[in-house]
Amino acid sequence: MWGILIAILSGALMSVQGIFNTQVTKASGIWAAASYVQASALVVCLAAWLFMERGPLSDVVKVQPKYMLLGGAIGAFITITVIKSMDALGPAKAVMIIVISQLLVAYIIELLGIFQVEKQPLEIRKIIGIIVAIVGCVLFKWE
Repeated sequence: MWGILIAILSGALMSVQGIFNTQVTKASGIWAAASYVQASALVVCLAAWLFMERGPLSDVVKVQPKYMLLGGAIGAFITITVIKSMDALGPAKAVMIIVISQLLVAYIIELLGIFQVEKQPLEIRKIIGIIVAIVGCVLFKWE
């Protein structure tokens, strides 16, 4: 149950963040806004580390394989693509498409066992769930 509540909070925060970042972009430009977003996230994370964790920061580079360290760089592109999609589509439509894309990619990663994720079997009910989500998106977007 705790995981579900955290996931709901995460989705809500992502939607609000996308709206905020889109407004910052209108005042400053996309790269300036993305830089500010990433820098403010760094400050918050360092403060949380300082008060809560205090393990050696250098342990981060011990991760294997090394390409796993690209999460922050990917995060910068997530910020930019969320801003652009919300500006072009509006928050609700953009988030629906983003969530469906996340679902599809995550399921493919599970099916193929990519990035050290345990490989999962193909399940028809999950395929039906993805199709229902796509149909819901089409109905939501339909004008």
